[in-house]
Amino acid sequence: MARQVADSADVAPEARIGDGTRIWHLAQVREGAVLGENCIVGRGAYVGPGVRIGDNCKLQNHALVYEPAVLEAGVFVGPAVVFTNDHFPRAVDPQGRAKTADDWESVAVVCREGASIGARSVCVAPVTIGRWALVAAGSVVTKDVPDFALVAGVPARRIRWVGRAGVPLEPGAQEGTWVCPRTGATHVEVDGLLEESDQQD
Repeated sequence: MARQVADSADVAPEARIGDGTRIWHLAQVREGAVLGENCIVGRGAYVGPGVRIGDNCKLQNHALVYEPAVLEAGVFVGPAVVFTNDHFPRAVDPQGRAKTADDWESVAVVCREGASIGARSVCVAPVTIGRWALVAAGSVVTKDVPDFALVAGVPARRIRWVGRAGVPLEPGAQEGTWVCPRTGATHVEVDGLLEESDQQD
């Protein structure tokens, strides 16, 4: 399936866009960015130079993904989400001169497979969002988010566990186990982290 790029989108010739990816009106994809197959880049979204995005990712309208962010396969980025890239931002140096690209080092937000970032959330780099984690809308993420964690608030804190279906898990019959009410998948909590289990509860 061929890629689709709206006439009003600004896609750098040096960007690599996978088959089946759709880029909507007024979106910008900068030089060196790599987008996988079957992605969606919504209206007004921004993808910075060298950003890497895996297959089947969705960037909703006006999401801002600054370099050098990395999104693994199946990541959802909600409307107006911001991924920062400067840990200590300044427009000028200590002498009051405008900073250039040589005056700072960009840092990344990394989203692991299947993670979802809710609308208007801000992820403050450097930070990693774990596999299948869910960031609630309006959150500010300042620390790494574990796999399968549901985090919310300012700053974001874990409030529940979620499964691959994105719904909160329920306590299983055995202590330390959690079950997805939608898929029946069982998870095991060990030392504050959650792992998928091959066994059914």
